[in-house]
Amino acid sequence: MSTRAPSSRPAVRRPRVVVADDSRLMRRILVRALEEGGIEVVGEAADGDEALALCASQRPDAMTLDLHMPGTDGLAVLRALGDGPGGRPRVPSVVVSAFSPAHGARAVDALAEGAFDLAAKPAVGESVAAFSEALCQKLHAAASTRTRLAPAPVAVPRPRAARVAPVAPAAPAAPRAVRRPAAGPSLVLIACSTGGPKALAELMPGLPSPLGAGVLIVQHMPPGFTGSLAARLDNASPLSIREAVAGDTVAPGTALVAPGGSHLRLSDPRNLGLSDEAAIGGLRPRADLTILDAARLWGPKLLLVVLTGMGRDGLDGAREVRKHGGRILVEAEETCTIYGMPRAVAEAGLADGVIPLNKMAEAIVAEANA
Repeated sequence: MSTRAPSSRPAVRRPRVVVADDSRLMRRILVRALEEGGIEVVGEAADGDEALALCASQRPDAMTLDLHMPGTDGLAVLRALGDGPGGRPRVPSVVVSAFSPAHGARAVDALAEGAFDLAAKPAVGESVAAFSEALCQKLHAAASTRTRLAPAPVAVPRPRAARVAPVAPAAPAAPRAVRRPAAGPSLVLIACSTGGPKALAELMPGLPSPLGAGVLIVQHMPPGFTGSLAARLDNASPLSIREAVAGDTVAPGTALVAPGGSHLRLSDPRNLGLSDEAAIGGLRPRADLTILDAARLWGPKLLLVVLTGMGRDGLDGAREVRKHGGRILVEAEETCTIYGMPRAVAEAGLADGVIPLNKMAEAIVAEANA
């Protein structure tokens, strides 16, 4: 275990981060990437016990966490750190994991246990620069939540009103010759990012089967991990939940998860396709693309649900949902890990309801089966 002397530079305070990985080479790569990305590394740990000791002594803003370490592993570290307000770990952790079926399942378990986010270790031939940029972005975001959680107890905010004032619909788009679904239950489309796996683990068991016309989920995750997420959710949910494949069909008893590395598209109201078009804003899948397709095809029979997440993905799609007469629910700030995606939609005046996560299943059922 090693610690580093704090920086003497007085400028804007850099996030203070502990790096935990049993590979000395990986620690070296991570430290270099973080320091070049404006992050101060205050300690390096080769196992879980060292990571916990460093968290206690250095009080970092965030941590990178390898799950497969000798002795106390990454999942045990997450549990030992305990929860802060809102169920968030007192030291937000970004899991840095290689992909394999076993690694993917454990990474998803870690996210459901409260890890802040996931960064996939670059495979042979993949860009280390892109990995470093994405990891630094996630750690800056994680550190910002640590600041909000800090030391002194804070009063729990009063719940927001369940409804917000709707805005007047935008001018309708030029008519298109599209087949609309017959009157009946709505398609439910859920978009989420940072904190999404944990939110979905709470939400999906509360949704009945069948539900509306079916459910689509776009969760920002690296390729290979969404199958494990779907399998974990399926084990606890009445709905049949699986990773989407090209040619899948929307069905009332099924929830389909967009696969990491592909955009989920709809060619008609019920038939799905996958696209390997370029990432948009660094995201593939991009929720906006799926939402735009669904809004144009399902019109007023679309229910968009925007959960916790960093960034503004979903905002352009929400505008299209509003234009075509669909309904929009967003997660309330007090239950979000990151109030980014829901905030963008709510502050644009597009949300029909701002709902705490523990009330969201009830709201979805009421809207989807109306």
